[in-house]
Amino acid sequence: MSPIRHLVISSGSLLLTFTSLPAHTSVIPMAPTLETTSAKFRVTYEEATLPGDELMGFTGGTYLYTISDYVSVGPAFYGALTGERGGFITLGGATEAHLPLGDSYELNSGLFIGAGGGRGGYTLSGGGLMLRYHAGVKYKSDRYGHFGLGMSYLDFPDGAIHSGQPYLSYEYPFRTLIGSGWISGNESPGPLLSDSSHQEIAAIYKTYTIPAGVLADNGAPQYKRIDLVGGEWNKYINKRLFLHTEGEGAMGGKSQGYMQILLGAGYRQPLGSSSAIKLIGSAGYAGGGNVATGGGFIVDAQLSFQQAITDHLYLEATAGHMRAPDTNFQTDSLALKLGYQFATPYVDNRQHTFDTSELTAFTPSHFRARATHQSYLKADPNWRGHHNDLNIDNMGLQLDAFINRNLFLTGQGIAAYRGEAGAYMTGLLGAGLHLPMGDSPLFLDGELLTGAAGGGGADVNGGFVWQYNVGAGYQLNDHLSLIAQYGRMEAPNGNFKANVVTLSLGYNFTLFTR
Repeated sequence: MSPIRHLVISSGSLLLTFTSLPAHTSVIPMAPTLETTSAKFRVTYEEATLPGDELMGFTGGTYLYTISDYVSVGPAFYGALTGERGGFITLGGATEAHLPLGDSYELNSGLFIGAGGGRGGYTLSGGGLMLRYHAGVKYKSDRYGHFGLGMSYLDFPDGAIHSGQPYLSYEYPFRTLIGSGWISGNESPGPLLSDSSHQEIAAIYKTYTIPAGVLADNGAPQYKRIDLVGGEWNKYINKRLFLHTEGEGAMGGKSQGYMQILLGAGYRQPLGSSSAIKLIGSAGYAGGGNVATGGGFIVDAQLSFQQAITDHLYLEATAGHMRAPDTNFQTDSLALKLGYQFATPYVDNRQHTFDTSELTAFTPSHFRARATHQSYLKADPNWRGHHNDLNIDNMGLQLDAFINRNLFLTGQGIAAYRGEAGAYMTGLLGAGLHLPMGDSPLFLDGELLTGAAGGGGADVNGGFVWQYNVGAGYQLNDHLSLIAQYGRMEAPNGNFKANVVTLSLGYNFTLFTR
């Protein structure tokens, strides 16, 4: 079994599937049994010391997937929760080594490599590269999850943050079913023989209407409107209750660079067979774009009306209210969501293999995850508000959901790590074309994306950007590929224009959905 198989699904829950796929090039026949993957979602909290003995409460979320008895890997994000640095957010990947001490305890140590920043810009985070080292001990409870503590060290190598501190952690362990490569299945699905885990994903367009009297970070009146784009994922724990994850960035108004990440829970009450109302409460961190969120902690409540369009697609209209308890920032919100409902096989925490006869009610859906490096090459003399003579290097993740042999939906989240652009981030959604070159391992790829960007001095004026990429790839084996692309990114309302050079390592995988 390829170790990389366990790596990719970290954020697959956020982009699980939009549709089922027909057979694709290099499709692998389904084996009689498929192995599940051990995984865990970890939340950490620590207080980092910034220059001037300023304290910043820093919270992290990490998905770790086991690739051997002693090593796990996965994506991670960190953000300011307390202090004075609301909007300080980083994205990246983590790896961890762990050594069991009997059945209940474990020693662990690991490394996070990521990029980002926030309030304080390049004077704090430099180019944006962040390294986090940790070592600690964990207690594994069979019923309540895993609890840990240890020491961590945060380092922005070309910035001003170099801080050691203790941390606390909580982990929720689980197992998941992922197929390495693109796997074929039965042409005629059979009866449902396996329990299902129901989920929803949605693209979001949201508008914040901010009341008079709310002040911006610089003390001036806050601009009355922020338009945002983003996405959400809901995972149901029974027929009514679900866990909720949401993230958005500013793409309209005067708060370019504003970003928020929320975690919470909700309740869905059906109204007949095709509609429902939903109530969601969540909390998280946010900031940037001169929005005064204080330390970064925010709370949010939403009420939605959901209407099915097809068996899987739905529209949702939402009204809500969000506030930052540290400051007077508050806002009412209206949102429109286009979502997709689906189910995946239920995997018990003790289940290590699946007999594929249990999966006859599910269809293999094909995906590609890309670990991506993008370089922005200056294409306008006024593209940045500072250091406009420097190009910007970024790292991040792209996820592709294949609709058929040649078409895919795609999303990317990246952040700057070099070029004195700490705090620059972008989140984009779009569609792409995939063209295999006959029976050779070569293929051509192209994609067009749009979404939000900001920070790092990029003159995006509101945050709305578009990007295209075209290039070629080489399929190394059934699941790994190398892809090189050249493209363009522009902010229609600002001076930001950049030619984009991309190099990616792609990983093909399969999820079973219905």
